[in-house]
Amino acid sequence: MSRGDDLQSQPLTKPAFSETQASALVESVFGLKVSKIQPLPSYDDQNFHVCVSRTKDTTDGPTEYVLKISNTESSKTPELIEVQSHIIMFLRAAGFPTASVCRTKGDNLTSLVSTDSGSEIASYLVRLLTYLPGRPIAEIPISPQLLYEIGRLAGKLDKTLEKFHHPKLSCLRRENFIWNLKNVPLLEKYLYALGQSRNREIVTQVIQLFKGEVLTKLGDFRECVNHGDLNDHNILVEAIKSAPEGATYHVSGILDFGDMSYGYYVFEVAITIMYMMIESKSPLHVGGHVLAGFESVIPLTPVERGALFLLVCGRFCQSLVIAAHSCQLHPENKEYLMITAKTGWKHLQQMFDMGQEAVEEIWFQTARSYDSGIAM
Repeated sequence: MSRGDDLQSQPLTKPAFSETQASALVESVFGLKVSKIQPLPSYDDQNFHVCVSRTKDTTDGPTEYVLKISNTESSKTPELIEVQSHIIMFLRAAGFPTASVCRTKGDNLTSLVSTDSGSEIASYLVRLLTYLPGRPIAEIPISPQLLYEIGRLAGKLDKTLEKFHHPKLSCLRRENFIWNLKNVPLLEKYLYALGQSRNREIVTQVIQLFKGEVLTKLGDFRECVNHGDLNDHNILVEAIKSAPEGATYHVSGILDFGDMSYGYYVFEVAITIMYMMIESKSPLHVGGHVLAGFESVIPLTPVERGALFLLVCGRFCQSLVIAAHSCQLHPENKEYLMITAKTGWKHLQQMFDMGQEAVEEIWFQTARSYDSGIAM
């Protein structure tokens, strides 16, 4: 989900290209002949699944792509999208299942296109990525083995990005980015979207605890670049074998680098745990498997582990509050915006009611079981 830092600007920013206009963009900007195009779900950008026809010049290239049209706010920061594109290419070269970034006819990674609505001229950054195979993990039952693999993937990704260099990398220091996990307190100005409810009371309590027990410890966390959105729709999987007890899956794609920013190792694992809980039938047991996978690459320090519970609660709050706020701005996109809310409020309330000590005991005991070779 690529989103601007300022939520209040959203009503004006989402692109609204028709399929015909999108096809024309692919042909004029990237020189590919479109045979089929259809829209994909998106938060406040616009994405299309594009199939292209083979030509004598493209006999061995891919035939499926994703056209990404950034909203007008994101399009004002081309250096951020440039860095994201270079990171996608860097990770692919390092063996991660990320897309390939296609170059324009002018040999650039992006193109800025303008449209005239009659009342104003709006500019949008356009990119074309190869389409990755697989199904979102939201669509399959997630096994402990897959949760462990996803946690390990998150750790390897952050570790690999330590080696990434780019002259504009500092643009990932997005201090007021609403989706950076350290900015949970910024949710206060959007609490009105929850009305007067038990949900609002919980979020208010989480924010206060976050200020006192997380923000005061940021200096003790180890910094890194975070993907920041390893959710159950941004990780694709494919079956590697079928068995009577069910298929075994492996990760076949990592999507959507639009929320990348400087953060901390513990942010990445907390965000991943929260999103893996969404579709799980036993959500409180998810954290231990993800944590064990992550710590097989990057063991957390005691201070980082101690913050994990509130960080997961904080990410639930970010997702749920921002979705409620965005639904008021974009009621037509409610089904996509409220994916997390279907189970998220229930999970957050359950975690909060159980308390940090009880939840940590489940997570840490499960993670320890991998040390003995007997995963729970």
